[in-house]
Amino acid sequence: MILQTLRPDQQQRNWKRIIKQFEAVVGKNGVVRRKEELLTYECDGLASYRQRPALVVLPRTTEQVAEVVKICDRNTIPWVARGAGTGLSGGALPVEDGILIVTALMKRILNIDLENQRIVVQPGIINNWVTQAVSGAGFYYAPDPSSQIICSIGGNVAENSGGVHCLKYGVTTNHVLGLKLVLPDGAIVDVGGQVAEMPGYDLTGLFVGSEGTLGIATEITLRILKTPESICVVLADFPSIEGAGGAVADIIGAGIIPGGMEIMDNLSINAVEDVAATGCYPRDAGAILLVELDGLEVEVKTNKQRVADLCKKNGARNITTASDPETRLKLWKGRKAAFAAAGNMSPDYFVQDGVIPRTQLVRVLQEIEALSEKYGYQIANVFHAGDGNLHPLILYDNSVPGALEKVEELGGEILKLCVQAGGSISGEHGIGSDKKCFMPDMFSEADLETMKWVNQVFNPKGLANPGKVFPTPRTCGEAANAKQQIAQQLKDVELF
Repeated sequence: MILQTLRPDQQQRNWKRIIKQFEAVVGKNGVVRRKEELLTYECDGLASYRQRPALVVLPRTTEQVAEVVKICDRNTIPWVARGAGTGLSGGALPVEDGILIVTALMKRILNIDLENQRIVVQPGIINNWVTQAVSGAGFYYAPDPSSQIICSIGGNVAENSGGVHCLKYGVTTNHVLGLKLVLPDGAIVDVGGQVAEMPGYDLTGLFVGSEGTLGIATEITLRILKTPESICVVLADFPSIEGAGGAVADIIGAGIIPGGMEIMDNLSINAVEDVAATGCYPRDAGAILLVELDGLEVEVKTNKQRVADLCKKNGARNITTASDPETRLKLWKGRKAAFAAAGNMSPDYFVQDGVIPRTQLVRVLQEIEALSEKYGYQIANVFHAGDGNLHPLILYDNSVPGALEKVEELGGEILKLCVQAGGSISGEHGIGSDKKCFMPDMFSEADLETMKWVNQVFNPKGLANPGKVFPTPRTCGEAANAKQQIAQQLKDVELF
């Protein structure tokens, strides 16, 4: 779906010579070149966009990453950094005649400093492994995307990932103290440090969420937190999603800041019960609200009752609470499985990631329902209600001609609706290839130009993850549509 035009220097590239250079750095087993093996890497979690890379290179150290990037710099080879490939915005989509630098083998924990509550890891470490490494000592890592058992820390840094607990504890950038980076020319630099406040420009904050367009993080210093004294999960079911949204507003309005607060609508409830069979979510509920409270035991006990009262005030039918780890995990099981369960409802689904003010929840959800009826596609709503981060899942069948284009149009309408409501086009999935055409709906020309200046300072040749984040006439305008039509015509000719 993403079409690129090769420059003359790319068309004449001597790949045999370049492959030997890569192999000299990472070994023969560190270079993937066979076409059937490259298919594994042709997309990330946004599977509707596909592009096979020319090569995949698998470094294991910072020094190897730097040498690989230097080879790309000398040969003007565009490259894309990739972790576990779980991203949902096409951020790790390869570019034509470019390579993927995959950090999956960089999975060492380099240092654990419990006294100062920090841990240093390579980018290939899986999110959940960080908590596993320190949980025995009474610590944990707060950012917890739904894909935390498979997504990598490097990808979390690239996309500034959030998760269930971002309401109280913030997203990835709030937990990154320092980074060792390989810049697009192969230089190795350190930004941030071992403490939270460092003098000078906040280059750590600039890099987190830059989606691989400014370089590659090869060592990441993370903040870890002490496990709370007490944790309780409250599950409330409502006749309507509006009631659940009203409860969210009242809970925050009462000054209660839960560790996490999630809503699932009826479609999502039935999907997860079909797959995960938790037995906790009533199938006839219009929506459920999951609220996790943590902190001192006396605080959790008091807030548990206050949350239950506010839910009942907004029409909750039943309230379930759980304080023991096993039952808490059971209550969360369905929410964590929601995206996977959507695949059981429909051959394909398209997920969006808009953000709105909490006060706009009820109105925006009603308008999303109206868009669903207008376009004729079911939409399952699963989202981080506390911070207004929506994840509408649009169900469709990609084998139906024209379905993807209609679904993308519907997704775009949802993003525009979020911006109009005072929100954002992304909360944690990033912009990537999927949303770059909607950046002008949120930012002015001057805003985008300023961002491009920053990009050009770090990435003057444009080799690091090209074609992502920023809209271009070639990919977002009439030229892109014309190119897609020509490509389809050529494909049709090949069939005869």
